[in-house]
Amino acid sequence: MKYIIFCGGGSAGHVVPNLAVMNELKYVCRLAYMGTNGIERSLVTEAGYPFFEVDCPKLVRSFTLENLKIPVRLHGAVKSAYGILEAEKPDLVFSKGGFASYPAVAAAHKLGIPAITHESDLTPGLTTKLIAKKCKYVLTSFPETASLFKNGVHIGSPMRKELFRSERLRARKKYSLSDDKPVLLVLGGGSGSKAINDAVTSHLGKLLETWQILHLTGKNGKNILRSGYVRREFESDMGSAYAACDFVLCRAGSNTVFETLALKKPALLVPLERSSRGDQLQNALYFNQRGLCRILRESELASLPSALETLRRDETLRFSLSACDVENGTPAIVELIRSL
Repeated sequence: MKYIIFCGGGSAGHVVPNLAVMNELKYVCRLAYMGTNGIERSLVTEAGYPFFEVDCPKLVRSFTLENLKIPVRLHGAVKSAYGILEAEKPDLVFSKGGFASYPAVAAAHKLGIPAITHESDLTPGLTTKLIAKKCKYVLTSFPETASLFKNGVHIGSPMRKELFRSERLRARKKYSLSDDKPVLLVLGGGSGSKAINDAVTSHLGKLLETWQILHLTGKNGKNILRSGYVRREFESDMGSAYAACDFVLCRAGSNTVFETLALKKPALLVPLERSSRGDQLQNALYFNQRGLCRILRESELASLPSALETLRRDETLRFSLSACDVENGTPAIVELIRSL
């Protein structure tokens, strides 16, 4: 039985796609995970997989003395990962990117263990650039990204199969939503978005004239009791959340955007721009230029009600989505892994 160690972390966007692939392989492969004591530890252990921890530093995108310690700490993280891989002897290391994946891939390269990485965004992140030559393949969600690497392969975005199995009627019953008004699903990423949350709550009275709202706030949301407004901090059953909604208001993380496209949900994207390398704006502009979403910049959130009304009336967008051929990349990734 093939033994695979997955890695990647720092945000749910690096972990959830890994789990989508792992859940399809768990009956035919031995699986484990390597990451930091961050969100990946809680998500992976909750899913029941063995977890190996390494203390990997994260680059802060502003000047800080902590960045000066990175080379020494990174060396220690790679050494720790080397010891784990040497003892475990996996057949393959699969990386989903993020700073937490570097030690495992670097150590695998030194040990001669093959590695594969997957890049979600249109432009590759720093870790992908650093580990690309150490990997057998750089898999990508966007076809244009694959062309940037000699070993690049466009394979699509890995998604959980559960997203495609929920029924609209049952999902609406779960959240006590009716068919009287369209349902807007509001997402802020793995930890929620304060900017989006504040914009929704400040315009809530106006929005509820037109919409029912299913709001996944993260921990920074407010408890509000209003007819037609349903708040959850988190939702593990995202299949039901998507099935219940007609439209989506969300950030522009690659995983979320590909999910909305695959599920044919018209979306208003609010890209994260501050404290970011700009990847979400690039993702949003890419799909907007192809007529597959609408964009509202964070600085324009005061006009949220009118932007959502424009989204609701956009028949051209709905037609473009109906013809969109985005599919779940998980089966192709699983097939590739099993063929190695």
